Amino acid sequence: MLLNKIEAVREEVKKYKKEGYKIGLVPTMGALHEGHLSLIRRARKECDRVVVSVFVNPIQFGPSEDFDKYPRTLEADTSLCEKEGVDIVFAPSPSEMYGEGNRLSNDTLTYVCPPFFYVNKLCGKSRVGHFDGVCTVVNKLFNIVQPDIAFFGQKDAQQVVIIRKMVKDLNIPIEIIQCPIVREESGLALSSRNKYLSEEDKKEALVLSRILNNIKICYNKGVTDVSALKETAYSYLTDKHDLEYLEIVDKDTLEEKAKADDNTIVLIACRISGVRLIDNIYLK
Repeated sequence: MLLNKIEAVREEVKKYKKEGYKIGLVPTMGALHEGHLSLIRRARKECDRVVVSVFVNPIQFGPSEDFDKYPRTLEADTSLCEKEGVDIVFAPSPSEMYGEGNRLSNDTLTYVCPPFFYVNKLCGKSRVGHFDGVCTVVNKLFNIVQPDIAFFGQKDAQQVVIIRKMVKDLNIPIEIIQCPIVREESGLALSSRNKYLSEEDKKEALVLSRILNNIKICYNKGVTDVSALKETAYSYLTDKHDLEYLEIVDKDTLEEKAKADDNTIVLIACRISGVRLIDNIYLK
């Protein structure tokens, strides 16, 4: 069922809890693709009832980012969710989530602010305030739905680390499950923003997965020096690739490493024709 009011979701969830059902939450911003569906399928396996939120969250977008043009396909999303056996699609408006007339700034709205150590790197460096917005909306969704388990995708690996940290620090009784990246046959990581790419752009975007896979091959051959591993990337880049970052860090803490090991993740962000894409790979 499609619901857009917080109280309506709470009432339904109350019924589930009375029956002793295990509840899974899949938070999304809509424009659903196979990556999202893989999370929903995992949630169906692990839980008795599944809630999918569809909400383009204004407070995680910066002033020059793509909030206004971010793809919104609620009718198609709802149809996909129904086919996958989702019990509730929660699609609130910004005013339902944050109140009528709220200016959506931390002058007037209570924000959840994750530790500076976790946000002042990778995506957080160029998207100042982004993870404050993410943690605020995710915390609100946790409070509204009160799931037993929440499901997130590995493509947003920094986000998952930060949400796990929030859950631990704030004693939120929810298990966080991270699901693997889903890719097109070409190797391109699925993303709602892929809709912005032309076919030629998609070919150029393959540079992200090629760089990551090559670094993993080099690591498997015994190269562990982080500088040397990063150096292997530059031969793949042309003037069509605006590299924002390529970082090799601890997969649990996001701490920088001088030497890669089996607990390492490699993360990349790159703009192709102005579209910002991210990807990552575990070295083991």
